[in-house]
Amino acid sequence: MANILKKRGQKFLRRFKGASLKASEEGKEHIKENLIGRISHIENIKLLILEWGLLVVALIMLSVAQAFWFSDSYSESMFSSGGTYTEATLGEVNSLNPLFATTNSERVLSKLLFATLSTVDYSGHVGLGLAESITPREDGKQWAVKLRDNLKWSDGEPITSDDVVFTAGLIKNPAISSIYASNLSSVEVSKNENDEIVFTLPSVYADFASALNFPIVPKHILEDSDPKTLIENQFSLNPVTSGAFTFNAVQGTSENEKTYYLSSSTNYYRGKTLLNSFAVHTYNSRDKIIDALNAGSITATAEISGPDTEKVTSSKIIRKNSSVNSGAFMFFNLTSGVMKEVSLRSAIRKGLNLEEIRAAAPDTSKLDYPLLKSQIELTSYPEIPAQDFEAAKAKIAEIAGEGKIQLELATVNAGYLKDVTEVIKGQLEALGIEVHLSVYEEGQEFISQVVSRRGYDILVYEVELGADPDLLPYYHSSQVSTSGLNLSNYKSAMVDDLLLGARDTLNQDLRVKKYESFLQYFVNDVPAVGLYQSSLTYFYNRNVRTFGNDVRLVTPIDRFTDISNWAVNKTTKNKTP
Repeated sequence: MANILKKRGQKFLRRFKGASLKASEEGKEHIKENLIGRISHIENIKLLILEWGLLVVALIMLSVAQAFWFSDSYSESMFSSGGTYTEATLGEVNSLNPLFATTNSERVLSKLLFATLSTVDYSGHVGLGLAESITPREDGKQWAVKLRDNLKWSDGEPITSDDVVFTAGLIKNPAISSIYASNLSSVEVSKNENDEIVFTLPSVYADFASALNFPIVPKHILEDSDPKTLIENQFSLNPVTSGAFTFNAVQGTSENEKTYYLSSSTNYYRGKTLLNSFAVHTYNSRDKIIDALNAGSITATAEISGPDTEKVTSSKIIRKNSSVNSGAFMFFNLTSGVMKEVSLRSAIRKGLNLEEIRAAAPDTSKLDYPLLKSQIELTSYPEIPAQDFEAAKAKIAEIAGEGKIQLELATVNAGYLKDVTEVIKGQLEALGIEVHLSVYEEGQEFISQVVSRRGYDILVYEVELGADPDLLPYYHSSQVSTSGLNLSNYKSAMVDDLLLGARDTLNQDLRVKKYESFLQYFVNDVPAVGLYQSSLTYFYNRNVRTFGNDVRLVTPIDRFTDISNWAVNKTTKNKTP
């Protein structure tokens, strides 16, 4: 049996080997006949092969291009959480206590670290901050403030009405000399049985809600501190905060420059910001800020304006301009020599070419009156006399007689003020007036030596007009003092009554009528000449998201109104079908 199987196996192997050899020979013959033998024919069809090859390549490329073209239909690039935003500011930081914030750097840190009872909203009007409600009572002589629920300090302690009353007490304390002291002057602050904070005013003030934009400080941290040495308290170096960010650390750099590192707060009443952190880099000169922008070492700054904007050359940096509720005016000192004469002030106004003056301040808008339409919409505005150079020159010559009028013209080296004032100087000289121009640097020395002493005949200066109209600080006779803001030393019993009446009424129609009457006095008495409404010039890296174009600013610091939406990181996400 074994022999039989062996023979059959050998026979099968011989047959398989023969079949394999036959198949191999036939395969070689087939390849030789159908491939190698036909290679010589390629020359005849090479164009057809090339066409088919190009068609295949084109189809592949179209498929890839289609994938890119239609990627937007199922994915999108969007800002995401994380990252650090670095803003450059000008000025030193002497304290992180917001009650002492005076420099630009301190104001920025105060806004980022501390919340306020009221705040400017997206529309540029006074809105709610820590307060859930701000309600006038007794026709505006008393105001009740109710705090939001579940407010917390950065250390987890609750923010209460006791904190507000305590903060108000510090602000009112003369030993503190807080920048917010004028907000609460002669105002009594208490807490009622409903846990509301009650502000009782000496007289009705229709826009008192705007005065509640002061930051709140924690009673549980500072209640045992001596007010006289409060600025030296440890709180000024490492504060417990209530704003969008908490204090993290400070790093010193060269030449007294410092970087303050802030972390996003989980207790902020508006929710955690998209940014993980915010860095405030303080500088002592605008030139250094410009160098940092061009080098890409900072994200943004609001400190560059006027002619300096041309020095920012980096292609990664873009800028935008947003109007703010501030205005530049020529203030006539009505207690100074010939400026007492309304005929001279009127002649100067008539002789000025305001269009030429405003051209020296690009990125600004025309401003004729000390009231903005965003503050209050009036039904009519008084007509300002048109320019008549020859008539104005003749009138000035008549007033001067055989002599020549001499004027002290002053301004500060900020924004476009210097350039604008130089144009004004040239026009005044063309009118036959001898002008001595003084340009001062910004700072406390200018305020104390020039503004407080009214050391000028004409001052070209920029003032804040506020979210809501209140012209009493600038044109009421009570403000004709070294500490007042009536920069024209303007006195009018009728104007005093109109401004007090507008401030004391909650009736909007009545306020409109009073302000319309005031503007008529403003035009007739010429205490000042409106030049332009100012704007904030903001430089920032083109790859980040900063404050929205729909955010209306009252002051430059209001750019942080929507800080929760600022972002530096981007990611690609699939769209939801």
